[in-house]
Amino acid sequence: MRVKSGPVTHRRHKKILDKAKGYYDRRSTTFKVATQAVDKAQQYATRDRHNRKRNFRSLWIQRINAGVRAIDEQMTYSRFINGLSLAGIEVDRKVLADLAVNEPQAFEAIVNKAKDALAA
Repeated sequence: MRVKSGPVTHRRHKKILDKAKGYYDRRSTTFKVATQAVDKAQQYATRDRHNRKRNFRSLWIQRINAGVRAIDEQMTYSRFINGLSLAGIEVDRKVLADLAVNEPQAFEAIVNKAKDALAA
């Protein structure tokens, strides 16, 4: 007796076509084309999850740099980070950027501690 693969194939096709819902034209209805579209979409999703981390880090650095220069025009981002490490302050860039935007007084205090550590 032979085994028919109809239900298995149907399930496999349905899984792909569900993921392709919302795509235009044959990309959402034809299994072969939908498979290619879904595979490429998953490649983009994986790549862009990594890129998002890179982009946010870059944004935080820009905000920190702008905040530091607003307080002291001579201080650069790189000197500020160096001053933080000399002062023994371990705050990540995400928190520093948030402080620079939302809590300018607290951020200024941190900048002054970094400046003192650099001067010493």
